[in-house]
Amino acid sequence: MPVATDIFFLRARDHSRRPAVAVAADATLREVVGRMATEKASAVVVVDGGRRPVGIVTERDIVRRATFAAPPEQSVGDLMSFPVRYIRDDEHLFIAIARMRRLGHRHMPAVDGEGRLSGILDLHDAMARSARNMVAMIDDLTRDDSDDGLREIKAAQVRVADTLFEENVAVGDIQATLSHVNNDIYARLLERNLAAMEGEGLGAQPAPFAMIVMGSGGRHENFLVPDQDYGFVVEGTSGTLEDAPDRWFAELARRLSRDLDAVGIPYCDGGVMATNVKWRRTFPGWREQVDTWCRRARVDPLLDFDIFFDFRLGWGEPGLAAALREHVTQRTAGNDTFLREVYSADRDHRTALKWFGRFATERSDPAHRGKVNLKLHGILPLVEAARLFALRDGVPATGTRERLAAAHAAGVLTDDQHDDLSGARRTICRLLLGRQLSDFRAGAPVSNFVDPKGLTPRRKRDLREALRAIERLRTRMRVEFGGDPL
Repeated sequence: MPVATDIFFLRARDHSRRPAVAVAADATLREVVGRMATEKASAVVVVDGGRRPVGIVTERDIVRRATFAAPPEQSVGDLMSFPVRYIRDDEHLFIAIARMRRLGHRHMPAVDGEGRLSGILDLHDAMARSARNMVAMIDDLTRDDSDDGLREIKAAQVRVADTLFEENVAVGDIQATLSHVNNDIYARLLERNLAAMEGEGLGAQPAPFAMIVMGSGGRHENFLVPDQDYGFVVEGTSGTLEDAPDRWFAELARRLSRDLDAVGIPYCDGGVMATNVKWRRTFPGWREQVDTWCRRARVDPLLDFDIFFDFRLGWGEPGLAAALREHVTQRTAGNDTFLREVYSADRDHRTALKWFGRFATERSDPAHRGKVNLKLHGILPLVEAARLFALRDGVPATGTRERLAAAHAAGVLTDDQHDDLSGARRTICRLLLGRQLSDFRAGAPVSNFVDPKGLTPRRKRDLREALRAIERLRTRMRVEFGGDPL
């Protein structure tokens, strides 16, 4: 991978101080200064009993307090800066750099999937990993939170993808970068609207919650123009939200969807947004819904809901998303009745490969006649198959790469099968992303259609082999989930 673009693929955990220096809120200033001196730390994170960050104290804070003669025995809880901003340790390092530069922070705690402190990032150390031209690109991805600023981020996102594509960076890594930028936009707009609603007298959030991102965003497989796929998981004890909290969360969703559309992430035609009551539930409500699908799958058309199973945390309470993922994994693993219904909803999604190696091309749409929809007839059949095997085998991963790797590690896929399918995913995604980037550069509508006539003989051959590998996997699906004979 080119050194200049490394910054876009490093994780926060790769460059955070581990472990971070952590203290309880009742620790004294004397203790904190001693810890900082002994452990050569420039910041200390204040944590609660579950090691979740609640505040931070830096060298600057210590100097400032000393100026005002804070007594050594004063508790650090009285002196810390709060609320503390943090980043998940599986996020990309460039997102952490962007956030720290935007907020003017020199330090930022990193947390694990449960929200527990796992390390701390220093901006100057992190910036040392960035080439000067990459810092400029990061700045382009970190405009202010206004609609104009976020629209500029969307444009810069394409420029970054184009640069990475031209440098032959792995297409899955480019998709992950696009997904991280989009998820950061979700989070920034959500926080902007939380503050606006409280400022307008509508109150703070009535309960802790998590925003989950689904579909390609949940798999970290975004292309250039994903639409909105998100929901809310709200902490609660009953299966339904009471009227007042539900109205509050519905208003938050309305504002969030409006703003996402305004900056370039359009409304979901299928209504997979928390503006739809189906996609905002309490945690017990989501658990009941998953149980209903797993017991009586025919109650709801799974074609409308299988996108849910790719969810991951986008913002908020990590524990809610983690607990929901654990419940999904337990309820779907080995659940033959449920898995057959999921297969039934997906079984007609064929690849674009026809008899004798010919491609099934678009006929009804004049704008795309003679072209292949590689999202619908290439990526989707592979995504569905990888998801189905992962649900059956209790694999919590959501990315297609990770699901294929897990199937390989478990012996579900042979070495050759894994190599063929991984290669198929790379071939199809690179063709599609390349087409979209060309459309964008030409000022044409960005689409999912590729013209086989415009491919070189080698690329046509690679595409045929990729689709054949996916067809072989789907034949296996028909046998294992549909009961069809070989």
